[in-house]
Amino acid sequence: MKYRRSIRKYQDRQISREDMETIIEAGTYAPNAGGGQRSIIVGIRNAFLAEKIGRLNVTRFDRSSLSGSYVSAEQPSIIDDPTMKSGFYGAPAICVVFAMKNFLYSIPDAFCCAENMVLMAAELGISSCIIARGEETFVGEIGAALLREWGIPENYIARCFVLLGYCEGEYPKGMRSTPMPGYSYGLPVPR
Repeated sequence: MKYRRSIRKYQDRQISREDMETIIEAGTYAPNAGGGQRSIIVGIRNAFLAEKIGRLNVTRFDRSSLSGSYVSAEQPSIIDDPTMKSGFYGAPAICVVFAMKNFLYSIPDAFCCAENMVLMAAELGISSCIIARGEETFVGEIGAALLREWGIPENYIARCFVLLGYCEGEYPKGMRSTPMPGYSYGLPVPR
């Protein structure tokens, strides 16, 4: 957990099918409301298709709802650079996490799934990044055709994506969150 970073610069090198399957399996063990394990994960190891979906992900990106305008100099995002055309930053592999549309815990279930996946990716030496905006990515005929091709039930919706690949350049150093006044993130050490 301390090592993993959100990577937005990827090498042109694909991850193995075996590693993809291990990462997806980790997602299936994520905590889910009531132990329902309702998420559906689609793994894509086709860089061309990943790029196509990444472009769909940016198409309806609404900058007016951002709370900040800066993410990182060494791993810039579409928030930092509005000229970026793909929300997937050249990642050669992605996982799409789907969850039930009208289920109260649909979003937390999907993001718990994604968190497990990025932690497993780090364990395997694979870089990753969780990307939101799943809901609007598949709006339109191109997106709908992909959902049909993958056999995604109509009562499911994309909630997020996990980008996978190998970091281009130096792996970013960690930043520790600064505690809010009155809060402590450390635990007392027994004497």
